[in-house]
Amino acid sequence: MAQLDLNVQITGRGSLEGILGRMHQRAEKVVVTGGAGFVGSHLVDRLLADTQAHVVVLDNLQRGRLTNLAAHANSERLSIIRGDVRNPELVAETLRGADVVYHLAAQSTVIGAADDPDYSFSTNVLGTFNVLRAAARESVRRLVFASSRDVYGEQIELPVDEFQPLLAINFYGASKVMGEAYCRAFRRAYGLNTVVLRLANAYGPRDYGRVIPLFVDQAIAGQDLIVYGGKQVLDFVWVGQVVEALVRASDLESAAPPINIGSGTGTRIIDLARRIRLMTGSRSRIELVPARAVEVVQYVARVERMRQVLRLEPTVDPLANLTDLIASPLVALA
Repeated sequence: MAQLDLNVQITGRGSLEGILGRMHQRAEKVVVTGGAGFVGSHLVDRLLADTQAHVVVLDNLQRGRLTNLAAHANSERLSIIRGDVRNPELVAETLRGADVVYHLAAQSTVIGAADDPDYSFSTNVLGTFNVLRAAARESVRRLVFASSRDVYGEQIELPVDEFQPLLAINFYGASKVMGEAYCRAFRRAYGLNTVVLRLANAYGPRDYGRVIPLFVDQAIAGQDLIVYGGKQVLDFVWVGQVVEALVRASDLESAAPPINIGSGTGTRIIDLARRIRLMTGSRSRIELVPARAVEVVQYVARVERMRQVLRLEPTVDPLANLTDLIASPLVALA
């Protein structure tokens, strides 16, 4: 079981109070919880490139890495706070004066949540409550919550639209269902402007421990590509598309219901393994092993709401960016 370590460390110049105090004088403050992680760091890249906002990252570095943000080491518009969303006082201080909050901090893998359900619950549920409460007190303009396709569980019919019941089958999905419920409750009770994005299987540079980076690493190393079950049909979406959805969600002027973010196309896991093996020129074998009960076997998102509300079109080939991933020097640094 993970130890509950809520100590705070600051990277950068000045104390926590000093950093937060200076930010009150800036035109816009954007907080990204989990901003040193896979999706979060790509979002920070986008915010620093395309806005003039001061970006504050709150991350306990459980999965996130400071190297993901190394390109911005000299940026005057980025503050990084090493801390935990389970610490309500720290969350309250971090969100003080915030205009927009992207809440991505989470135990973000199905297997990780199964291995340590206590950490998954305390981070994904209690941590989300802390962020929502602080955001409501600060009257933030918009809070974007990164939910997951795992809230749906194992649906019978594909593609899955946002009206389907939330029947999570694993601890990770259950924690995201509760996070969404608290978003609705804070919206109703305090008028907090929240929007929920249900992300499909995102992939891209800086990720590790999930199926695509694992397959890529195994193929490059000449190891067997381990496929659990082999019957999975999943919806993969490039991290750039996810970042675009997050940014557009924060710019919405009116209330929005939960939105699926995906490609709308199903990919057989066996075909994914074969494609990666071919693209890497690997001679690796594909080894089938027993399925893991906690994993959803099939999911494809219906993306009409993404099109209509966010004006975001899915890519024709959801795996078109595999070439960029395989060519990246930061595929999956352990």
